[in-house]
Amino acid sequence: MDNIRNGRFKTGMTDEAAIYTSSLEADKLLFEADIKTNFAHTSMLKHEGIVDEEIADKILCALDSLKEEGYDALVFDPSVEDVHMAIENYVTSKIGPDAGFMHTAKSRNDQVACDVRLVLREEIINIQVGILEFMEGLVEMAGEHLEDVFIGFTHLQHAQPITIAHHLMAHVQALKRDYERLNDTYKRVNLNPLGSAAMATTSFPINRQLTTDLLGFDAYLENSMDGVSTRDFIAESVFDLVSLCTTLSKICEELVLWSTYEFGVIEMADEYSSTSSIMPQKKNPDVAELARGKCAIVNGELVTILTILKAIAYTYNRDLQEITPHLWNSLKVTKDTLSIVTKMLLSVEFKTERCAELAGKNFATATDLADIMVREKQIPFRTAHKIVGRIVNEATTKNMVEEDITSKFIDDISAELGFDKLNLADDLIQRALNPVENVRIRSVPGGPAPEMVEIARENIKEFLNAEFEKHGI
Repeated sequence: MDNIRNGRFKTGMTDEAAIYTSSLEADKLLFEADIKTNFAHTSMLKHEGIVDEEIADKILCALDSLKEEGYDALVFDPSVEDVHMAIENYVTSKIGPDAGFMHTAKSRNDQVACDVRLVLREEIINIQVGILEFMEGLVEMAGEHLEDVFIGFTHLQHAQPITIAHHLMAHVQALKRDYERLNDTYKRVNLNPLGSAAMATTSFPINRQLTTDLLGFDAYLENSMDGVSTRDFIAESVFDLVSLCTTLSKICEELVLWSTYEFGVIEMADEYSSTSSIMPQKKNPDVAELARGKCAIVNGELVTILTILKAIAYTYNRDLQEITPHLWNSLKVTKDTLSIVTKMLLSVEFKTERCAELAGKNFATATDLADIMVREKQIPFRTAHKIVGRIVNEATTKNMVEEDITSKFIDDISAELGFDKLNLADDLIQRALNPVENVRIRSVPGGPAPEMVEIARENIKEFLNAEFEKHGI
């Protein structure tokens, strides 16, 4: 088949060069979008009287037929370098040379840019719905563990008591930000480049607002050079996916750690685990590990996209073709990982007794003992910090546990450091060191106290209901 654009050259590309420059594999996702773009553009040409009404109708009918027949109806050979050309060839095979009117006042440059935006905006919505569903599941799971104390970590060391619910809701908040980033990016994705043509618009009196409305864009891009060459909306979208994958990867890291014998705070579902080829006792968190690893792929795709973009002059350069496959791969990896991590985490069984045991060990409640000294004896926090630090040091050296800390022990330490005796009541000390009580009194907004977590859950439920309604769910 002759290339429909071969008038400029005496000979065509070699098969090797044609294959090398082809974008067919990456263009499969653009098939339906390209039909929409051509349909909207031809409808506009008809409406404005730029193309004869009868010819325009024949083009539109052919595009409708192709939509019904599907991608397999297209014919490819080395002269067909992309899906856009294949679609034009299909229309030509149906109606003859009049198909060429479809390309009036339109370049492949603005056509490709339009197609990518149409696909990307739908993919963004699909990922957003997935995030909302994950958040909804985590909120419900948190509701089952409002009173179950757990240990919070800093530097992966015991820090302070929290609840399982509080920890789960931390991930919900991170996912909410990932969702909102995509919301903001969507505004810059949903802009219409169609009508920019090759890079300087066209002398035909086209109606860009009409194609904008027909394709559901919020507005059209107001500079034709920018319209055909900008791909920052792709870089921004992939950054958002990197952020989401970072959230998912952190979750996977916790699942890997928590499922170990040393932590022992969760039981992974068998469906997301594997065993060893030689050690029959093993239950390996393979899915979590692979998801953690696959998230790095999206990081790499972002760096690749930015590297391609950084040295390209305005306007269109063929380098831009190489960006699209990295976008599609980023979307696929992110969608697959979001789906599997959602199902995996929501299938986890928390070992609440072990969680409570960790919350009550290793002096994780020491901060509140210092706070008690400040509140009850009006001493500076740094003084209390020093006393409690020495208490923990001495107690650890002597293999003491929280229940062994008495008023006399504290006073001996205080006097040794040159401070007055505090004469704290023993029951007050033990309440301060009790993890359940420690969590209960942290009823500050954003804190782990059950009533505060419940308020956070209700707020997120309102957010979810509103966002699901926007998506018609």
